[in-house]
Amino acid sequence: MDFLKQISLKWKYFTGTLFYLSYSPNAYFYSRKRDRLEREFPPPQTREAFDNPGKLLRAEPNARGANFYFEQAELEISFLTPDLVRVDWKPGIPPVPYGIARHDWQEVETKLEEADDSTAVSSDTLKVIVSIDGSLKFCHSSGQIFREELPPKRKGGGWIHQAQLRKEEHIYGLGERAFALNLRAARETTEKGELTEQPKTFQMWNYDAAGMYGVGSDPMYICIPVYVGMHQQGSYLIFYENSFEASFTFDDVATADFEGGELRYYVTSGTPAQLVERYTELTGRAPLPPRWALGYHQSHWGYRTEEAVREEAKGFAAHNLPLSAIHLDIDVQVGFRAFTIDPDRFPKLASFTQELLEQGVRFIAIMNPGIKYSRHSNLFLEGQILDAFCRQPDGKLMVAPVWPGWCVFPDFTNPTVRKWWSRQYEYLLDVGVAGFWHDMNEPAAFILWGDRSLPKPTQHFMEGRGGDHREAHNVYGLLQAKAGYESLCGHRPDQRPFIVSRAGWAGLQRYAWTWTGDIECTWAAMRLTVSTVVGLGLSGIPYSGPDIGGFQGNPSAELYLRWFQMANFLTFCRTHSSNNVAHRAPWTYGEPYLSIIRQFLQLRYKLLPYFYTLAWEATQKGYPPVRPLFWSNPDDSKLWGVDDAFLLGDALLICPIFEEGARSRQVTLPKGHWYNFWDDRLLEGSQQVNLEAPLEQIPLLVSAGSILPMEEDNQLILHLYPPVQGSSEACVYSDAGDGYGESRLDKFRMVRFDDGLELMWQQEGEYAFPYKTIHLHLHGIKLQQTWMDGKEVAFEGKYLECAKFGQAYFKGEFVAPELL
Repeated sequence: MDFLKQISLKWKYFTGTLFYLSYSPNAYFYSRKRDRLEREFPPPQTREAFDNPGKLLRAEPNARGANFYFEQAELEISFLTPDLVRVDWKPGIPPVPYGIARHDWQEVETKLEEADDSTAVSSDTLKVIVSIDGSLKFCHSSGQIFREELPPKRKGGGWIHQAQLRKEEHIYGLGERAFALNLRAARETTEKGELTEQPKTFQMWNYDAAGMYGVGSDPMYICIPVYVGMHQQGSYLIFYENSFEASFTFDDVATADFEGGELRYYVTSGTPAQLVERYTELTGRAPLPPRWALGYHQSHWGYRTEEAVREEAKGFAAHNLPLSAIHLDIDVQVGFRAFTIDPDRFPKLASFTQELLEQGVRFIAIMNPGIKYSRHSNLFLEGQILDAFCRQPDGKLMVAPVWPGWCVFPDFTNPTVRKWWSRQYEYLLDVGVAGFWHDMNEPAAFILWGDRSLPKPTQHFMEGRGGDHREAHNVYGLLQAKAGYESLCGHRPDQRPFIVSRAGWAGLQRYAWTWTGDIECTWAAMRLTVSTVVGLGLSGIPYSGPDIGGFQGNPSAELYLRWFQMANFLTFCRTHSSNNVAHRAPWTYGEPYLSIIRQFLQLRYKLLPYFYTLAWEATQKGYPPVRPLFWSNPDDSKLWGVDDAFLLGDALLICPIFEEGARSRQVTLPKGHWYNFWDDRLLEGSQQVNLEAPLEQIPLLVSAGSILPMEEDNQLILHLYPPVQGSSEACVYSDAGDGYGESRLDKFRMVRFDDGLELMWQQEGEYAFPYKTIHLHLHGIKLQQTWMDGKEVAFEGKYLECAKFGQAYFKGEFVAPELL
């Protein structure tokens, strides 16, 4: 049997290789054409180049700050809030504000103060000191400097911007990165893959990893020019509103090198939570997803037919595995064409999607932006009439090879084109498709060498002012997601949209989730997922996750299990794999792996009240549910480099296993106290401990003071983990799970006393309490008596079932903590 399986896998790999090779001729001709166009139409140059802006001539106050006039440049500093500053260095092409969600800011009182060699503009929170040579210092109201910038340099059509970094400073963000969480620690590699002492230069150019990537791949699918700096004087965030191709390097100085555009950026200071909250106030917050999206998703490139999808759904039911969605790849389309599903292989699509929905499973369809270049394509003919497609500088259509063959590409920087594209989703929505998966939208093209996208001189509308692909490339996927999101909102006004996008830019969170693309099937790649997902969260994108087990390759049973255990606590939980590897599902490896995966999946669905509350919090404050360990402990520098564990909200600390055969691991604990989820042992924080990790478990800890909500059989289960001292608070958000109707917020406050624990409950909102009963599960205390609203009630062990109440008191003896 193993021999036949090996033969089958080798045949899959062979046929897959032939499949890719069939595109080689087109890729060859296109690669030559791209290079020719980029030689003939180089980027425009400017005569305004300089190594520094010259001497400061004068400063004038304005409504939000001040204007500064230098010999060779102008600077405008505007306070949008007392702790958020916009900085504009001119000249340069001003950005189209695709990444900005908020434009109406309340007036901020500022003052301008002149000194001998500098001028300062300040609010009551922050001060910006502008030196006579164009260098800038950002200070807190106390006068403490948290960021020092060198005079900017003008080159070609763009800018080089630099800032001093402290010796201990750590850097996070830049969107999706295949490196350790602290980007400053990254180093360049030789052609042989050996590390050098040279700091890594990160490219700001959304890039198709083309089938497989691993540790150190750069650039990636979602490049966002935003980063967080942390040092002993605090933390800050800087976001460059510039979508041009750029590079970032972090050595003794942080260097941002933009190929074009105006140098416009935003700076704010505060805790990590405050930084992300302010950044997402500027660029937008993720809307509340449908509740089902937080469940488990299954996918594979290779389903092809309705019957194969039906059998997959039956497999989950037969194995007693919860499932929320199945994603369909390009193999279900007609000739890989966008907005098609083969009617011969899916003959009754509307009834089939309804059949799946009755099982609680949603049908998700893939969507690529490339449109078949053919007069036999109605979509192509419509776009031609509308002049919807990107063109070369000579006016000819820009044609490049993708899955359908030679393709043209909608210009999403044109609002008329976005509106036309939005209409294309409607018939699939009418037959019950629940959501869409945007792929190949960097945009990607097939090549044999060079860049995997459109030629840089490709022309774009840019909302009417014109521009080329150097500026439009990074926002292409963002604008496709915007068009799709608006389509789903308009066509299904009573349901929340669900879109997953491979590419994007600042503000993508307003429209779509993402996944970490075509990651290789290795232990190292699995470990990389933590820093990638956490980095995306710090870049404003709260919903992401990997292809469980890796996209390319066949994971061992243990690797798939450990990957699944980790991904079970990420916001987007999906298994997906390539068409030339073995099909992969939770039951693929038999026992004991199936039973372990079932237990973890059932735990995830029990935790849906917690996931959903974190999703609501993301809409309110922008906080990513998946967080770095320093999120609530930014003063603890020992946590700044930890990227082998993560927090899910404030309550859960997840410590995945990244080594084959490992049955324990070291964990660096944040401050406070932490309960072991599996056995209730209490651990003291601010230390490193060794925790057991048998195959059926990973180290999972709960912060003391947590009120962890779960659900089962229409019962709300509140797991109470007493604080070591004092009080703590938590809430549970509830609504219908979709749509825009009423909601409710149940607020809980837990107070520890010498002889017991008090729990108070307040309710807000008009939505009816959705559970039939409440189950209280107490940890770390041996109960003796219990009162609900002043009346003594019976209990059993550590458990108590009850109706709604306002105040409860649990008298008992706290279990002596086992501090390790």
